[in-house]
Amino acid sequence: MDELILAAAECDPAEEIICAPDDVLELFEFKDALFSIGPFDFTRTVFLIFLAMGIVLFVLWWGLRDRGSLVPTRFGAAVEALVNFVRNDIAIDIIGPEGVRYAPYLLTIFTFILVGNLFEVTPLVNFPITSRMAIPGFLALVTWVIFVVVGFAKNGFSYLLGTIWPTSVPVALRPLVGLIELVSIFILRPITLAVRLFANLVAGHLMLSLLLASGWIFISSVGDIGARAIIGVPWFVFGLGIYLFEIVVSVLQAYIFTLLSAVYVQTSIHPEH
Repeated sequence: MDELILAAAECDPAEEIICAPDDVLELFEFKDALFSIGPFDFTRTVFLIFLAMGIVLFVLWWGLRDRGSLVPTRFGAAVEALVNFVRNDIAIDIIGPEGVRYAPYLLTIFTFILVGNLFEVTPLVNFPITSRMAIPGFLALVTWVIFVVVGFAKNGFSYLLGTIWPTSVPVALRPLVGLIELVSIFILRPITLAVRLFANLVAGHLMLSLLLASGWIFISSVGDIGARAIIGVPWFVFGLGIYLFEIVVSVLQAYIFTLLSAVYVQTSIHPEH
């Protein structure tokens, strides 16, 4: 709860109806290094990145270590179902038979983003690492590099030419449509992919922090402010509802990021589609 009420640490409920931090960035920044190795500082965010990576590696290794067994464990069956979902329902269904090649990457980003998102609703953590723009930005950049390289590898220079001069539209519209497609594919795709994930997790984390923190501050100050403490009850209850909703959002945003990554690869392999 200490991390959760960071937003209202200096709040005086006897004087302030709405408790808010002086700087909203306090909700997302953890600049103090836990420890350092040479010039590299390991902040709480860096530690959580490595923790998410470790959780993903352990879950996949432990769940798939007996893959093919006649009687798999429930955990193994669940992990295998997750792997098959990404491989069959995303990679192959979206990209086609060639999607098998990209299934490991899609599985990696799906599980990593999912774990990073769920840190938001994890007790004693309460901080989604994907609410730091550098992380979704880097993942979006990797996706961008993959689909651009694949586009040129599969189609050569015609990949760029087909984008600039789309033959499927009337000649008069080709310059305008080509310019829009060029900006959309090579500039906007990685930006929107990253911002979509980042914005959703920031919004959810901010709502949870403010609602639960402010509600708790008021409720716990009943001895100082009397009946006005009742104001905190609906805030806290609403925050718990948002808490459950954010679990759904965490899964959904991991799925959307992975799905769009597969779609972008598919359009690079088959730009005519």
